[in-house]
Amino acid sequence: MGSHRILIGVVTAAMLALGSVSASSSEAHTGRDHGNAASGDAVRAWNEIAVNTLSGLPGFAPPAAQIHVGMVQGAVFDAVNAIGRHHYQPYLLKERFSAGASEDAAVAAAAYGVLRHIVSTVPNIPDTNRTTVLDTLATQYAAALTGIPDGWREVKGIAAGEAAAQVMIAARENDGRFGPSQWVPNTAPGHWWPMTDPATGQPVLDPTPWVGAVEPFTLESSAQFRTRAPLRLSSARYAREFNEVKAIGAVNSTVRTATQTYIARWWQSTPVKSWNEVGRALAMRNGLNAIDTARLLALQNLGGADASISCWNNKYHWDFWRPRNAIERAAEDGNPATEPDATWLPLIAAPYPEHPSGHMCLDGAHARILRMQFGDTGDGGFSITSTSALLQPGDAVVRQFDSFSQVLDEIVEARIWAGLHFRKGDLQGKWLGVKVARYAAANYLQRGDHHHGHHDD
Repeated sequence: MGSHRILIGVVTAAMLALGSVSASSSEAHTGRDHGNAASGDAVRAWNEIAVNTLSGLPGFAPPAAQIHVGMVQGAVFDAVNAIGRHHYQPYLLKERFSAGASEDAAVAAAAYGVLRHIVSTVPNIPDTNRTTVLDTLATQYAAALTGIPDGWREVKGIAAGEAAAQVMIAARENDGRFGPSQWVPNTAPGHWWPMTDPATGQPVLDPTPWVGAVEPFTLESSAQFRTRAPLRLSSARYAREFNEVKAIGAVNSTVRTATQTYIARWWQSTPVKSWNEVGRALAMRNGLNAIDTARLLALQNLGGADASISCWNNKYHWDFWRPRNAIERAAEDGNPATEPDATWLPLIAAPYPEHPSGHMCLDGAHARILRMQFGDTGDGGFSITSTSALLQPGDAVVRQFDSFSQVLDEIVEARIWAGLHFRKGDLQGKWLGVKVARYAAANYLQRGDHHHGHHDD
């Protein structure tokens, strides 16, 4: 999750999955008892509201947005799952509500309750922004309830949603969000050092340096999955990866093609927006009902949140330097196959340690959950719509992909072409995201009421 020079989190990409409709759930378009709508419409609508609200908050860089979307989607899943019999093991909410309760009301109340709490309590948001966002959420909630018939079913649904929201809010109290920075400055070769803002002369620091110390949603600890170490500076492989990114990742590279430059800029995206839109579109295309849509988006975002937490824990554990640091200080690395260049600048920069790639951690986690649900091809491929501010006039913003593995392979290359990462940092980020997603799916939200264990598949 790099940023163009200093800015972070201002560039977003949206993903849209297209293709023929194939119903994979016999319940997709049939109501439950008492005329309850079982479609996933409300779940998808509130996921979009949550993603747009949280990724748009001032200072909410991608990992912060992802953690908070995880809170919302965990509560939405619990709210739907609490109505009638438990289809899946609850995430937090064990209480059950009448089978006649309105699922749509439950979804709206759960999402609104968590979102309102987040926006009301998170620090560093100007009061005017906070008030505007809260007013918008209240309007969206009122509109959602207006579409639901008044009566006991609506009341019971709201009760289920509010219960799910409250148990989530309680579970996340004092969980480490917005805590102290995890960075320990170290000027030795191989360690990350911040860039300087030319306008202010001040170091450009990570806007979310606390993420790696947050209590995870599904993992036993934020350090449960440790990536392999960065390459030894004296190694031949380090020299190869150094020289690869030095040549192709420079802002003025003469070997990077125009297409590679376009793709590097195109992927300067907010993964939580991209992958949730893919999840919504594939859930709709495949006819997933409310509970299965809620489960899919909960696993994506609980897994995505833990991928962010694990990734930032690893970043500050290794504290490995970015290509910009490495190339400027290559005379200090003890490797005769690397040469310094004090003028080298990346195409895109990011204000936190390199290893592993934050973008790849999130991409790996979301793509793995989606692949588990829909197969590697997403049952017909999908298109991705980028809204990257780095795209040039005339650049295509919509591209079609055939598989999740194709997407991940491309992003590995794109982050090198951007000058953001060494190859190993990208590969280890992808590995970490996949590992976290597998663990979450193996231990949480399984069919039936059994409690999660502690094992990895």
